[in-house]
Amino acid sequence: QAFFCLLLCIPWGSSCPRSCQCTERAGAKAVLCSSQHLEEIPKDIPRDVVFLKLDANSITRIPSNAFRHLSHLEEIDLSRNAIEKIDRAAFKGLAAGLRSLDLSGNRIRSIPKEALLALNAELRLAGNPWHCGCALQELLWQARLHPDSVRDITCHTAPRQEFVGKPLLQVLDAGANFCSVRRRSTDVAVFVTMFGWFAMVIGYVVCYARHNREGSCGHREHRGAPPGTQGPAE
Repeated sequence: QAFFCLLLCIPWGSSCPRSCQCTERAGAKAVLCSSQHLEEIPKDIPRDVVFLKLDANSITRIPSNAFRHLSHLEEIDLSRNAIEKIDRAAFKGLAAGLRSLDLSGNRIRSIPKEALLALNAELRLAGNPWHCGCALQELLWQARLHPDSVRDITCHTAPRQEFVGKPLLQVLDAGANFCSVRRRSTDVAVFVTMFGWFAMVIGYVVCYARHNREGSCGHREHRGAPPGTQGPAE
């Protein structure tokens, strides 16, 4: 009975993940999981954690709702992992209190802007093999990026070879606009589609008119020549 009483008295979220160290920093709970060869985010992180360090591991993906139950989080360090994919709802539930999110030094080529634009956190995104396109440009314009991170985001791939290896900020300052390229391509596609429909309608009208004209001529011929012009009867 004492054992079960003890279990009931333990508050939810007070356990610590096996590979991590749980401590306090400035009176707030910190969970330290650095360099533990983790391949995914631990499932049993205490709900009252404020500072979470998951850096220098082998995490490859941030799935949807990965931190949704951690409503007290203010700082997340996911730097120096092997992250390649971040789901759109990866940080859902963290918008209000999260102040800092470090994703630097991973393998991120692109990220859904919806995953980050809802956050008020300061972002660190440097040291990733970014594809410089419209999504990254919009993220640079709209998200809260750490000043060092802004300068160190480099184009690993880009629509034009001359941009590869250059800082994104330098490319944009030179007048490049990746979003205008996408809009121009969309406009061309819409124009081609509209032209195709217009040509099809014109072709149908022409065929219909020609068919009616030929039908009218045939009807007049069928009505025959004037009386007295028929050939002699046998």
